[in-house]
Amino acid sequence: MGCAGSTQSQADGSVKKIRKPKPWKHTQPITKAELMKLREEFWDTAPHYGGRKEIWDALRAAAEADISLAQAIVDSAGVIVQNTDLTVCYDERGAKYELPKYVLSEPTNLEEEN
Repeated sequence: MGCAGSTQSQADGSVKKIRKPKPWKHTQPITKAELMKLREEFWDTAPHYGGRKEIWDALRAAAEADISLAQAIVDSAGVIVQNTDLTVCYDERGAKYELPKYVLSEPTNLEEEN
């Protein structure tokens, strides 16, 4: 008897380790400033998509951190990682959190600003 462990584990008992997202391309070339604006807009509106604010805050911190720190952040916040690139996660209550690739990494067609 007892409490079940974190559902972050896969069927074989291993925890899903976070990985860098695969390279991706934005629909059109984008500058760093435009990318940062998209990210700010997403994070400003993310809590309105549902879920808990503290989980959104943890996901933002993880998205902006290096991989090892990101892993520690999601583990300590109780985030259940569905996709190892953090594009789909859940909280302990089952709320779904979807992150666009542009908040997780830079596109391959990022333009230099003049």
